[in-house]
Amino acid sequence: MPTSFTVNGKDVTVDADPDTPLLWVLRDELKLTGTKFGCGIAQCGACTVLLDGQTRRSCVTPLSTLEGARVETIEEVTGPEAEAVKAAWVDINVPQCGYCQSGQVMSATALLQVIPKPTDEEIDNAMAGNICRCATYARIRKAIRQASDSLEA
Repeated sequence: MPTSFTVNGKDVTVDADPDTPLLWVLRDELKLTGTKFGCGIAQCGACTVLLDGQTRRSCVTPLSTLEGARVETIEEVTGPEAEAVKAAWVDINVPQCGYCQSGQVMSATALLQVIPKPTDEEIDNAMAGNICRCATYARIRKAIRQASDSLEA
């Protein structure tokens, strides 16, 4: 049964098994490969997207739950928070291998949309579940602080 929803501002209709995870719809059907497969059980955060403005692990989000939903991926996430986060990521040189970074950026963007001036504890809570095998957590926190400061300026 076809499912219609919006991805990065574009209306799409996907005719696939309703149990297909959003991650595979994005990557295989829509050719949006910025969202990464990490664990497949919503534990690593590499597949994080924004679903109706909230972070969601796309590897465990079935197509059947997306009718009428609005999905934003790393390819097109926009707005002042997203731009500030991306600029800080580049300025501070956050990634090493980079594999987890699309999920990290999506989570950081969602955080700043809700809490423009987060504390370290709020940053840690929002970023929990986004695993970085290279352990760039200190740079991630610093980049989120810088992005927050740039939004305030």
